Amino acid sequence: MEFSNLIKGRYSVRKFSAAPVEKEKLNAILEAGRVAPTAHNSQPQRILVIEDRAALDKLPDCTPCHFNAPLALLVCTDNSACWRREDGKLSGEIDAAIVCTHMMLEAANLGLGCTWVMMFDPEKMREAYNIPENIVPVTFLPIGYPAENARPSRLHGDRKSSDETIVYNQF
Repeated sequence: MEFSNLIKGRYSVRKFSAAPVEKEKLNAILEAGRVAPTAHNSQPQRILVIEDRAALDKLPDCTPCHFNAPLALLVCTDNSACWRREDGKLSGEIDAAIVCTHMMLEAANLGLGCTWVMMFDPEKMREAYNIPENIVPVTFLPIGYPAENARPSRLHGDRKSSDETIVYNQF
């Protein structure tokens, strides 16, 4: 698919069919995340693949936004592995966001739907999936084939104009 069509047509899927995601598609999505750029190429992302029924059944205790997807990826950062800017800011959450974006676009490219979710309880995720202390859950992606009645949100096409979001040379 042409890239501009892909990014303009992608939307947050909140209704999934029960069809499983094929292993080769999951691997392609994970590879897109693996090769995503990170600050100083530190690659602090740690991605938890949540795909078996027992693991998926834990999601409702952690978030209302699991959407009964047949697959979810919990994108985390290892704070002990990320780059630190001179003022002390860690790159991990930004790196995780970049990784997540690459995986969302690859999912769309493969005909899958997903949505970016930050509405979850990190401590409940940590407990449910036995996440070590140095690993910080940042976001997760429910992924699967869109249900027949899946549609973009009414807000999907509501984008600000470039005049409102782009500034040249100085504020």
